Amino acid sequence: MECKIKASLKLLSLLAGILLCLLACESTPDYSPKPRGYYRIYFPQRAYKEYRSGCAYTFTYPTYAVIEADKTPGAKPCWINLQLPQFKGTLHLSYQPITSKKVFNELIEDAHTFAFKHTVKATSIDEGIIRYPDRKVYGIYYTIDGNAASSAQFFLTDSTQHYLRGALYFNTAPKLDSIQPVLNFVKKDMAVLIKSFKWK
Repeated sequence: MECKIKASLKLLSLLAGILLCLLACESTPDYSPKPRGYYRIYFPQRAYKEYRSGCAYTFTYPTYAVIEADKTPGAKPCWINLQLPQFKGTLHLSYQPITSKKVFNELIEDAHTFAFKHTVKATSIDEGIIRYPDRKVYGIYYTIDGNAASSAQFFLTDSTQHYLRGALYFNTAPKLDSIQPVLNFVKKDMAVLIKSFKWK
């Protein structure tokens, strides 16, 4: 009798296991991975205003930007930040007077060093010449492609008295795929800033 009960329990548990397997197989839904998406970006209408202050330079900048004095330790007078709150970015502008040929050469070398320190993450770094002789504005624009922390940098100088360096950073992990539309938009406004730049 005991053997019959054990056999019946084994048979019952076997049938229950088969039934569970059949139910599990039938109720498994079809899953497919979804592609990674990014938030939709709303770009403001382009409008500009002029920056004027007691500093040695003026320029035109987009109205969606907010200008603040640079408050980082070691910041000097006329160092400013163009905050881009809508895009979580900042264009850092640092001004230095040129006091000698040695200082001028050091500033140019620093700009080159700061741009090329991104070679670890950059896929390429291109240099473009900036030249507006009528306003004595000369410089180099660095386009940094890839997942580098800064995607665009430049310096402007009159070669004798004034020097200004600009560097664009976003407050997000550097992923070119996600910031490319914003970067393209902001670069156009950086071009407006450079083209409108004047020494006082």
